[in-house]
Amino acid sequence: MSAGRDRAFLDTNVLVYAWSESNAPKGVKARSIIRELAGQNSAVVSMQVLQEFYSVLTTKMNCDKLLAKEAMLGFARIPLVQTDLALLQQAIDISILTRLSFWDALIVAAAEYAKCTTLYSEDMNARQIIRGIRIVNPFSDST
Repeated sequence: MSAGRDRAFLDTNVLVYAWSESNAPKGVKARSIIRELAGQNSAVVSMQVLQEFYSVLTTKMNCDKLLAKEAMLGFARIPLVQTDLALLQQAIDISILTRLSFWDALIVAAAEYAKCTTLYSEDMNARQIIRGIRIVNPFSDST
């Protein structure tokens, strides 16, 4: 992955809110972020994010599995970080050093691998900087 521009990593919750057809503020904000980043060709996701997205749609949102698959494949057009052994090792190190859950640490490791400067997530501590990546909660008034 190239580092020619500031890249931003999208956590699962951003994709879920963007996909929802609701005009609730979180859905509107998530779609706005994705449109802006897509226009700049600077969004990044990981295989983990796509897996979690599909799982949330089919379990928590009771979405039809084929529709969820189509939605997931739509987001798969965003540059994608694959999980491999090196990334898993980085995630373990990040988890140990920062006390993040392993799964959140894997998100950070993927963002670092993709040379992202920002990670959009409502699940991590906003304004925290981990390995040079600024965590932003796009749904909070304080970010």
